[in-house]
Amino acid sequence: MLEIIYQDEDYVAINKPHNLLVHRTQISEEKEFFAVQVLKEQLDKWVTPCHRLDRKTSGVLLFAFNKEAGAAAMKSFSQQEVKKEYIVLVRGFLPEKGLVDKDLAKENGTLQKAITNYDRLECFELPFQVSRYPHSRYSLAKVIPETGRMHQIRRHMAHLRHYVIGDKVHGECKHNKAFEERYNLQTMLLHSNKLEFLHFRENKIVTLQASMHPEFKTILEHLRSENVIKC
Repeated sequence: MLEIIYQDEDYVAINKPHNLLVHRTQISEEKEFFAVQVLKEQLDKWVTPCHRLDRKTSGVLLFAFNKEAGAAAMKSFSQQEVKKEYIVLVRGFLPEKGLVDKDLAKENGTLQKAITNYDRLECFELPFQVSRYPHSRYSLAKVIPETGRMHQIRRHMAHLRHYVIGDKVHGECKHNKAFEERYNLQTMLLHSNKLEFLHFRENKIVTLQASMHPEFKTILEHLRSENVIKC
């Protein structure tokens, strides 16, 4: 059963688990479950997603109960009017605060403006070797994208060479493998923590928040217990 974090006559929001597709895609298997399908059955109501989260990204996912609400929300997302906040674990020590302003290409090659802000929350130096260094370093960060491009956070972190842990497409395979072997990580450590949007009918800001799922929490417990430095 999906965790519902908000519901009214127009919208419902869930805390999407890691490894759950939002809807059926060309690469999905027939037997797989999808958030749309599960939520329809859970609520016994028609729903449509207002935006997307990657399969391995957890957190706030907003759905509409009717076409009018869906169109209003999707317009807000497309016009960059929705505020989003993510929590992510990346390789290396991020600066305390930063901004990435780097255009990203669509599938057809067209460049789109893309801006990502981040604040480092914690950093960890762990007593095991992954590459050439005897210890391995990681950062937990809050990330606020100003734009909403495909895989924006993952691609911008890769541009900084602070790869998202568990990202098999834009990440770094040695650190992904280390987390799989050491902590049995089977997902990507990127979580949609908060979302704010203007409710078209009530004309008020709705703030949605979603707590981390056990996979992410467990990894952080391991990192904090093994950390050898404070920063």
